[in-house]
Amino acid sequence: MTTTLSRRRRWLGLLGLAPLLQACSPLRLINATVPSHTHTVKRDLPYGPAERQRADIYLPAPAVTGAPMAVFFYGGSWSSGSRADYRFVGEALASRGIVTVVADYRLSPAVRYPVFLEDCAMAVRWAGAQATAFGASRSRLFIVGHSAGAYNAAMLALDPRWLGGEPIAGWAGLAGPYDFLPIGNPDVQVAFEWPGTPADSQPLWHARAHAAPTRRALLLAARSDTLVNPQRNTLALAEALRRKGTPVEMELLDRVSHTTLVGALAPPLRGLAPVLDRLSAFLLQPTS
Repeated sequence: MTTTLSRRRRWLGLLGLAPLLQACSPLRLINATVPSHTHTVKRDLPYGPAERQRADIYLPAPAVTGAPMAVFFYGGSWSSGSRADYRFVGEALASRGIVTVVADYRLSPAVRYPVFLEDCAMAVRWAGAQATAFGASRSRLFIVGHSAGAYNAAMLALDPRWLGGEPIAGWAGLAGPYDFLPIGNPDVQVAFEWPGTPADSQPLWHARAHAAPTRRALLLAARSDTLVNPQRNTLALAEALRRKGTPVEMELLDRVSHTTLVGALAPPLRGLAPVLDRLSAFLLQPTS
């Protein structure tokens, strides 16, 4: 235990992982710190016929009944990412009593907008149908995402084209891009077929143009995020939703970046910012 504590303090003090979280190897390193006693996992469950329409479900240990269920979508500019890299997210939430689905979805350039949203919507509907079988309550279904995954979560929650009347209790976005036209990033240009990207591809457009659903929202971002501007995205979306009467919790966090915001869910980085505390408290709130 002393060795583990010393290692965590050294990592937190030096922030040795912070600049490295851009690469895959640090994610493997972070996942190596995930304890096994807090959860069990069901891997490679299909929610659709395509190869990337697969999900892993992290179950709290001991088993629970009537728990919240969170469907998590990762980022990667809609062109990279794998559910295997986000074991630390599944463990973090499962350790707090939340059944957690970490889902893959098809990526650009193999597909373009809105196919990845169609996949994510399919994953959410599948998760809802499976909820009670895995100890979760169907009425406590949430969507959670980081970066591009937060965009996916926002669009599913705000644009009725994707989930229609499918009930969700709320959604949480970590460092999400909610208003990014015009598009400068070459990968994102391909994913959204810029310059032909429609205005209604943006979550902020839906929050401003329509009466937003009453699904409550949690928006977290790094105050010093240099990849996704928090004022243009997180603050602007929170303001627009509140004007429409949506209950919104919003916070800008210090000592984290765009990447370490989600990294702070992992055991060695939890001291950076209270991301896990804020997210789990939101998901565990009683539903009316």
